[in-house]
Amino acid sequence: MKSQGGISYSNAAVAACPKHLLQFAVDQRYDDYTSVDHAVWRFIMRQNTFFLREYAHKVYFQGLLNTGISFERIPRIEEMNDILAKIGWGAVAVDGFIPPAAFMEFQAYKVLVIACDMRQIHHIEYTPAPDIVHEAAGHAPIIVDREYSNYLQRFGEVGAKAMSSKKDFELYQAIRHLSILKERPNADPKEVEEATKLVEHRQKTLGEPSEMALLSRLHWWTVEYGLIGTLENPKIYGAGLLSSIGESVSCLEPEVKKIPYSIDAQTHAFDITTKQPQLFVCRDFQHLKDVLEEFAGKMAYQVAGLEGINKAIECNNVATCEYSSGLQVSGIFEEVITDENNSPIYLRTTGNSALAFRGKELEGHSIDYHKDGFGSPVGKW
Repeated sequence: MKSQGGISYSNAAVAACPKHLLQFAVDQRYDDYTSVDHAVWRFIMRQNTFFLREYAHKVYFQGLLNTGISFERIPRIEEMNDILAKIGWGAVAVDGFIPPAAFMEFQAYKVLVIACDMRQIHHIEYTPAPDIVHEAAGHAPIIVDREYSNYLQRFGEVGAKAMSSKKDFELYQAIRHLSILKERPNADPKEVEEATKLVEHRQKTLGEPSEMALLSRLHWWTVEYGLIGTLENPKIYGAGLLSSIGESVSCLEPEVKKIPYSIDAQTHAFDITTKQPQLFVCRDFQHLKDVLEEFAGKMAYQVAGLEGINKAIECNNVATCEYSSGLQVSGIFEEVITDENNSPIYLRTTGNSALAFRGKELEGHSIDYHKDGFGSPVGKW
């Protein structure tokens, strides 16, 4: 397989990814895995499959069979790409958490991002940091189901268009730092405590959740921690549960509240560093798609117009406004002027901005040229 810098270019899905995504790809450094790492992998795979045979969605074991994931050793990314290519997907190795917007866009291109770290033996039941067990043994087997695969890709497409705020990014950075600390051997308890307080502070001061924050909650309660079937007898399909020896058992106990899945799941925040007090149960994978489309229908890129522009201004982060002509303006939107009918007639960005036409940057209109922002009339004249 042709591979360079951790990127398997012979996999069609990976090769189709734009450069701004592939910058997150890293080498797996397979030879760095120790005999203990491989032993932990074997133990988790055997324990999980023994328990999950009764409690996981039926597609999980078919997926393990179809993907050919070894129970004996940690898989190589190159092998994963050979396997995933058969169902139209690919994979890239990344360094732990990556920004949510990039994560979503990878999904839109049908590429799994695989954090290649291996959990420490004292975190064998659950790790707060993404690792190769979670990605390879949790996500990959489920996407052999066509309906679920379509849902995951569509989620990526919607997520890539979601508005995010600066506070979202600050929270992401705090969570990433805390998860790394908690997975580090002999981590300083005081440092962990300070990092935990920072996460809690940023969660409390997040303000009105952005589209990305709300969408991340739907992603968490489905893709990561989803149950399927009935409230009385749900099955596991979420990768976070499938890859956790401890929580895959405890999640089905009566103490964990089971709630019918709906768009209301967006109102439930989550804590990535601990077990979840409630979980959501969908009827089937089409149910997931229906809720996603319900959410997407209210997003800025769908409602457009003045409401969409105002959402972009409120986020105070880089956004893209697309004109009916196909012209796209990207930057931090600062001002919109309306006419007597409250229709936008002028908009303006501040700082680095760029112009594109249907996804391709216009020559001479990069952030180098529009470094102080861009403004123009909009609408019919």
